[in-house]
Parts: sequence; C-alpha cells; structure tokens
Amino acid sequence: MGLDVEHNMNIEPYRDTAAMPSANDFHRPDPAIMADLYVKIQRIVRHDRGSDTPLPAVSLGLDAIDDTLPWGGLPRGALHEVIAADISAAAAGFCAMLLARLAGSDGTVAWCRQGRSPVLYGPGLAAMGLDTRRLIVVRPWRDVDLLWTMEEGLRSGALAAVLGETATMQSVALRRLQLAAESNGTAAVLLRPAGVQPTSTPAVTRWRIGAAPAASALHAGDGCRVRPRWTVELLRCRTGMAGFGAPPRCAEHGGFFASRATSWILEWRDETGGFAVAPELRHRSPAPAAAAATAT
Repeated sequence: MGLDVEHNMNIEPYRDTAAMPSANDFHRPDPAIMADLYVKIQRIVRHDRGSDTPLPAVSLGLDAIDDTLPWGGLPRGALHEVIAADISAAAAGFCAMLLARLAGSDGTVAWCRQGRSPVLYGPGLAAMGLDTRRLIVVRPWRDVDLLWTMEEGLRSGALAAVLGETATMQSVALRRLQLAAESNGTAAVLLRPAGVQPTSTPAVTRWRIGAAPAASALHAGDGCRVRPRWTVELLRCRTGMAGFGAPPRCAEHGGFFASRATSWILEWRDETGGFAVAPELRHRSPAPAAAAATAT
C-alpha cells in the first residue's frame, strides 16, 4: 500500500495536550466500544463476507468448551489444528469425535493419512461416535498429494469435513486449505504428530490433546469399569485472546467477558456416548473406593 508523502507532510502534529488521553484512560476499555469491535471482527471472519449470518458451528457436546468459543461451538468453513501432546491415540480419538460431530446424522467425512501409516482401527472410531460407513479413508504416499487431496475434498462441496494427518508447516499450502474450507463451508482439520512446534498458521482454532490417567467407575451389575481421560487445551482462537481464553458468547452484543479456563480434563462416558468434564481430584484415602470395589 503506497503512501501519499506530500499529503502526509502537511499533517499538523497533535498539540492539544489538554485533550490527550491519560494513562488511566487506557486502564479499562469502554465495554460498548469493545462489544462493537468484537461484532466487526466476527463479520470479518465469517464465511459469507457480505452477510450478518454467523458461521454455522457444531457443538462439541460440552457447555464448558462451547461457551469458551465465540461461535458457541466449532465453526465450519474454517481450518482447525489438533496437536498430539504424546504418542498415545488420544489426539486421534478426539479428532474422531470432531468428525462425528461435524458429520451429523447424514454427512460424509474424509480422513487423509500417508500410506505408510498404520490402518485406522474401525471399532475405536465407532466407539467415538464416528460411523465408518460414512468415512472415506485416503492414503496418499507423499505429503504434497495429501494436501492436494484435502484441498480437492474441501472444494468438492460433497463432504462435511476433511481431516489430514501431516506435519507440514508450508504457509502457502495451509492458506490454500483455509480458503478451500471457506469456499463451501466445509471444516478442515489438521492432525499434527507429537513433537511438532506450533507456528503461525491461518487455523481458526488450535488444540493440544493428550492422554490423562484413567479413572475407575462402579456400575451396577458391571463391576468396575475404566473410563479413559483426555487432556484438552485450547491454545489459540483467532477471534479470541490467545493465551487468555476466547471471549464467551454474549446474547446481546457478542461482547467481552472475563476470560475462562482454556484447558480441561475430559473423560469418555459410554452411557452417553460423549465427553464429560472429569471431576476434580480430592484429597481422600483410597480405602473407601477399594472397599466398594471389593464388595461388588
């Protein structure tokens, strides 16, 4: 963007010191101004640039997480990153849950992974709610082919979501994925292997998922059942305050409130087929739990 040097040279400096804002004026921003700014930001990142309709979002099934995201859930038509915090299958399980939510009752999703990767475990995907009959698995051998496959799937308009397992950080390729996701309102998910260092990308959200120590629960007639747990961290939210939590929704303005926690410990509940926030650990003796397990 060029500058009109002659015009700018004629601008008089601001000399009204009495009208200059003091340091105290910047201590607490005007809520009305911040709410108006938030609405403008929301309009910029929407799929339809000329519409006031928000990006369609899909609920993650947990108010604790949905209320932290400005859209009330995971927005479609956007690029999302999921980084594995360890070598466990926790990140893949979380992605399977995301695909299941994005697919809904009749959508089809694609999972792209390199040909040398192990075969996906169908029963494990089904346990996370993902209907394998509506899952397309693509296994290109080269990373460049994987990215091309993702882009074509996003632009086709026939898929509810496209996931790709890749460690690439090519800014041009990632930008193309974001634009392709916006073109048809299809969600794009990048699953990163453990050890990848987060860098600047066009992703709207970035998550870090790891395994947490499992918990045991007593079930009538079923004995003691182990409930797997995940550590879930929201590292980045484009319209949020990175590192401090995304602004929760506001029914009136979509405005700003106090930031909320951006990390949770979740456990899978077979009885509901979804995640639940794990109860906080309490300092107590393990004897009562052991006695209850023995009694059953």
